[in-house]
Amino acid sequence: MPDSSSDPIAGTDFDKLIDDATTTVDVKALSAFGYETRYRLVRLLVEADGAVRFDEITPYVSISDSAVSHALTLLCDAGLVKKQKDGRSRSYSTTERAEALVEALDRTR
Repeated sequence: MPDSSSDPIAGTDFDKLIDDATTTVDVKALSAFGYETRYRLVRLLVEADGAVRFDEITPYVSISDSAVSHALTLLCDAGLVKKQKDGRSRSYSTTERAEALVEALDRTR
């Protein structure tokens, strides 16, 4: 064990900083960005002015509607996208977390 006087992380209680629940939620969100289609969908929704209907999203990606639907479901599960239903229509928008992550990526490029 390093000498605590020269160890910059000595005395830090990592169990309080990074509990299992937080780690799970964070890894799920970051993993959602790990696939190009999902990343592009988040970028598209971040740039949109408000919620976007499913049929407005699909022309911007070169995958099947079912693959888009699956990707959006994973993004919703990861807390990056919100889904609103209006009758048979579905609309999607980003969460504050998704917007903050995209901003962080933009700032550090």
